[in-house]
Amino acid sequence: MNTENIKQFYERIQLAEALDDELYDWTKPYFNVFPRKCNFGTVRFSYRNFYKVTLIIGKGKLYYADKWVSIDRPALLFSNPLIPYAWESTSEIQKGFFCIFNEEFVKTDERKESLADTPLFKINSDKVFFLDETRLAFINEVYQKMMEEIKSDYSHKLDVLRSYLHLLIHEAMKMESGNTYVAHRNASERISEIFFELMERQFPVDVSKEPLSLRTATDYAERLSVHVNHLNRAIKEVTGKTTTEWIAERVVKETTQLLLHTNHTVAEIGYSLGFETASYFNNFYRKHTGKTPGSVRA
Repeated sequence: MNTENIKQFYERIQLAEALDDELYDWTKPYFNVFPRKCNFGTVRFSYRNFYKVTLIIGKGKLYYADKWVSIDRPALLFSNPLIPYAWESTSEIQKGFFCIFNEEFVKTDERKESLADTPLFKINSDKVFFLDETRLAFINEVYQKMMEEIKSDYSHKLDVLRSYLHLLIHEAMKMESGNTYVAHRNASERISEIFFELMERQFPVDVSKEPLSLRTATDYAERLSVHVNHLNRAIKEVTGKTTTEWIAERVVKETTQLLLHTNHTVAEIGYSLGFETASYFNNFYRKHTGKTPGSVRA
């Protein structure tokens, strides 16, 4: 399960007009909005490297790691790049709008926090909000205004579009979703598959950059939007090992590779793998291998 970038997304939905050079500089604010067109069938289960807010008019099923929810009436969907999902259309008619943007778009000089910290993009919050006729009309109007603004030559149009985005967010925050999720029949296998994919995405580590962000079973559970006990049960059921054992095994493997094939110091390697102190790192490696990191290089 790979991470779909914005270029691949536009190619998949056949939006050739959206493919331009701006897409390749993801350090700059990016925003776009389009009418929604969705092929009948299932979109593959994957991560994306962008945020997306979608007005869904059409029936379908939205799948997450361990559950799915039926979309049987107009809904507003908030998609977070940290959470993989899949969409299955169950009706030929698929209309609405979607806006797509990156983290930089929602950062201004006055507001530096991550979009992931806002209520509707938090990992454990609901992502789907069903709309009555009044709210549907309002949301539809906001998207129409976005469509008009994106075509304008106004020098501050990104600020206007950012305001429209916040209107969508606040309108949804006024609602209580009350969604009924259904557990997957093969939930344990699906959770396990996504867990291992997420774990492998962290490796190989770049010692010169930030240390591992996911170090514990709880870290992975939060990212997968499941309870840590649920994750542990699923991994144990499918593999016979605990989540913690798998994480430790992968970290040990990476440690050994770095020790044998790089010139980084033991302290640098330990820090890159999330260990705050050299003694903690040494004890961890010795516990799992019977050797100290230094002795591997001797």
